[in-house]
Amino acid sequence: AIMVTYPSTFGVFEPGVKEVCEMVHQHGGQVYMDGANMNAQIGLCSPGEIGADVCHLNLHKTFCIPHGGGGPGVGPIGVKSHLAPYLPGHPLIATGGDKAIAPVSGSPWGSASILPISWAYIKMMGGRGLTHATKLTLLNANYILSRLKPHFPILYTNAAGRCAHEFILDVRPFKDTAGVEAIDVAKRLQDYGFHAPTMSWPVANTLMIEPTESENLAELDRFCDALIEIRREISAIEKGEQPRQGNVMKMAPHTQQDILREE
Repeated sequence: AIMVTYPSTFGVFEPGVKEVCEMVHQHGGQVYMDGANMNAQIGLCSPGEIGADVCHLNLHKTFCIPHGGGGPGVGPIGVKSHLAPYLPGHPLIATGGDKAIAPVSGSPWGSASILPISWAYIKMMGGRGLTHATKLTLLNANYILSRLKPHFPILYTNAAGRCAHEFILDVRPFKDTAGVEAIDVAKRLQDYGFHAPTMSWPVANTLMIEPTESENLAELDRFCDALIEIRREISAIEKGEQPRQGNVMKMAPHTQQDILREE
């Protein structure tokens, strides 16, 4: 068997994914798709079409569930028809198929407090709305990529230079040229009013940017402007105009007291 994440965690629609799934099936294997990045698929393609036999959906990423403080994430699992007979059973309520495995949850259909939130979101958005959200997710990520590409290295793109719903900003070269690392960029972003994107995942000392469909153009531009200004600040260190220690990057984030004190 194999587990695949699609689009990949590198933020790219891997062109060979169908071929890989077919090879696994030809040798009697099954394909499990990690649904972490379904917000780049909804309405445009489906795990089954790609070749997955099993897929879980991260409701906290694609279907409106908050994600923080360790929860309340939940991941419903979908399977193809040939696996339906093996879906989990329950000792009190009839669930699963005629070859059901043992229960995996005390509640026969999962969380009654979380799942209705995603159901309501799906009903309110409708098919067209969910597809539009996916398109905006892809558009927003590629817009930010196009604005930042002249200023920062982008670690992975497809053959056309595009990404899926996220991409990796490579700040690793700045460690040698300016003594600046991903943690410094992340902290400096706080001075501009932004919570930093995912840091050092899936590649150490990089930033993974995933704007989703939620932000408008003005907010995307504000974020891009902040990172472009940070690049100028790094450039000042590279040119020797600012010291490698004790600069705005290394001292970030700056408190109100830091900014207002007179000495």
